[in-house]
Amino acid sequence: MNFKVPGEEERLKAIGSLSKLPEPLKAVFQEGSSFKPIPVPNPGDWLYEHPESGQTYKDFINSNPNKPDSKRNKIYLQPLGDFTEGASPSLGKLKEYVSAFFSSEVELLPPFDIKDAKLTTRINPYTKRQQILTTDILNLLKRNLPVDAFCLMAITMEDLYPHQTWNFVFGQASLRERVGVYSFARYDPAFYGEERGKDYKKLILWRSCKVLAHE
Repeated sequence: MNFKVPGEEERLKAIGSLSKLPEPLKAVFQEGSSFKPIPVPNPGDWLYEHPESGQTYKDFINSNPNKPDSKRNKIYLQPLGDFTEGASPSLGKLKEYVSAFFSSEVELLPPFDIKDAKLTTRINPYTKRQQILTTDILNLLKRNLPVDAFCLMAITMEDLYPHQTWNFVFGQASLRERVGVYSFARYDPAFYGEERGKDYKKLILWRSCKVLAHE
């Protein structure tokens, strides 16, 4: 592993001056129970396996990231495949969460039948479950991006993979092209043959909300 956890001085330097921020917003950049420094990655974690150079706030601004404007300001959620009651997060609650978290208007599109999309699939050699190639989904989304969309996010209970050499991936996005796809399949304990427990629906929803906010 080549990743080195940045110290406090390095983190503060990367953030830059907070002098012009209101006091409530400064809390976002202070270490505490809600916002903790990145921990030392473990084997299997992204930063353990993939070297990252890091990014300062100035670097981020200079990258000219996409921002909502008067013409493109709506978040679209595109369900892909079935969302079976009891085995999937509530689409209505996901929409409500995304709207609150990003303070944006969110539109939930009608579910899209996977069979109609002509997507590349395979059977995972370990789980024996079907997986869909993420790049095919991203290309599909690019062709169907609404004119007023800030972004179009496909959500699915199908397992995903980004390349033949990968076992699986939770999601993939093209930030510049404002599309992404995220799978909730592996957030169900039953995916791994584990007992769901009495609060499994809350667990699936909580995990699904976290990945939507993260991605």
